[in-house]
Amino acid sequence: MKRSWATIVVLVLGWLGARPAAAFCGFFVSGSDQKLVASASQVVLMRKGNRTVMTMSNTYKGPPEDFAMVIPVPVVLQRDQVKTLPPKIFQHIEQLSAPRLVEYWEQDPCAKDGAMDDLAGGMAMPSAVRRSAGTGEGRADGQFRVKIEAQFTRGEYEIVILSAEDSQGLDGWLRHNNYKIPSGAEEAMRPYVQAQQKFFVAKVDVKKVKLDAQQRAVLSPLQFSFESPELRLPVRLGLLNAGPAQDLLVYVLSPDKRFEVANYTNVFIPTNVELATAAKKVFHAFYAELFDETLRRNNNRAVVTEYAWSTGSCDPCPGPPLDPQEVATLGASRLGNADGSWVLTRLHTRYAKEALTEDLVFRAARSMAGGRADRADGGGTQTAKRDEENNFQGRYIVRHYWSKKIACEAPRRGMWGGPPDGREEAPFTARGLDEVARGAVKLTDLVRGAVPALGLERKKRPQ
Repeated sequence: MKRSWATIVVLVLGWLGARPAAAFCGFFVSGSDQKLVASASQVVLMRKGNRTVMTMSNTYKGPPEDFAMVIPVPVVLQRDQVKTLPPKIFQHIEQLSAPRLVEYWEQDPCAKDGAMDDLAGGMAMPSAVRRSAGTGEGRADGQFRVKIEAQFTRGEYEIVILSAEDSQGLDGWLRHNNYKIPSGAEEAMRPYVQAQQKFFVAKVDVKKVKLDAQQRAVLSPLQFSFESPELRLPVRLGLLNAGPAQDLLVYVLSPDKRFEVANYTNVFIPTNVELATAAKKVFHAFYAELFDETLRRNNNRAVVTEYAWSTGSCDPCPGPPLDPQEVATLGASRLGNADGSWVLTRLHTRYAKEALTEDLVFRAARSMAGGRADRADGGGTQTAKRDEENNFQGRYIVRHYWSKKIACEAPRRGMWGGPPDGREEAPFTARGLDEVARGAVKLTDLVRGAVPALGLERKKRPQ
């Protein structure tokens, strides 16, 4: 549902601290009286050993006044530890890992042997590709017992690193600098101040912000690097800006492991589900409903794995895999593995106060596969299975059954391949789910095959 005031779509996340008391999430403060509400969040975590590179992406629609992100951090970040990246890198990683819709056409049942072997080896669906720290440093605002530890500029961000002796002083400093902070911020910041955390304040100069075709301001992704024995994404502070619910996508990149959460239920999205032809026009809405139903069946307190695959390949591919330069940009060059392959895990949940009461803690997990075409008809199992390699994806199937007259005496039905005209098409992907109206479709109207995990029975296929 669209709100009467402009919605700000921004990333709200925190530092990956080693101790629970040190973990944090960020929230947004504004220079105006209009409320800032996050509706979607995306973050890439590249992990090798105890070293992590975190990249967060922000897109928002809102008031023209400057606003800022306030993020607790365990150390004073210097300019060389903070980078901005081009927004297109998030577009690519989202596209590569997004749930995908593939189509199969039943081949001529009267064709001679050898003319219908497109799927003899499995999947035959065509794919697209097999200011530096200086004048303000160390200055204290004695009135609020807040110290400016560093300040510099990165892209459209004017960054100040603060330390504070108490949360009331930090609250007062933000208000004194004309930011309308969310209700409850002082109490939420208190444990981080007590843990002697620093505070990363990234003010956005809207004059430097570019607008997309929908007039949404697209902020450059921010990237940090650090070391920590635990991989943690705190979410509690970020709930100060959360609306009723928002989509949270976490992409974890590791040299050789899939990742999952250690403190919430882990669920794999049902995959290889056959859909009615009508699903093509509403695939985004279908997938949003499938995802929401998966969460509902787990009391809305689960994290859903939608993708686990090597960055160097895909099948079917909605576009080219991540190239070595993109992997290096996401952090591999900082972690000393710029030339190697990485496993990409996509984790998805809904970010709401009643659902996420604890920080997300991640752990390495065993390899899983699912969503592959492992039958002659292009179908396969709907659940994830243990495997030697990570090959799992959310994949959904529309089949076009033979509708012309069958004139031969011994027709061969159920032979599947690409479109009759021989064209090549990339799979369609479900992206931008935060913009999809929830509840717009019914799964029972679109699902052809049975989905035991969701209690859906098989419908009779059209003849």
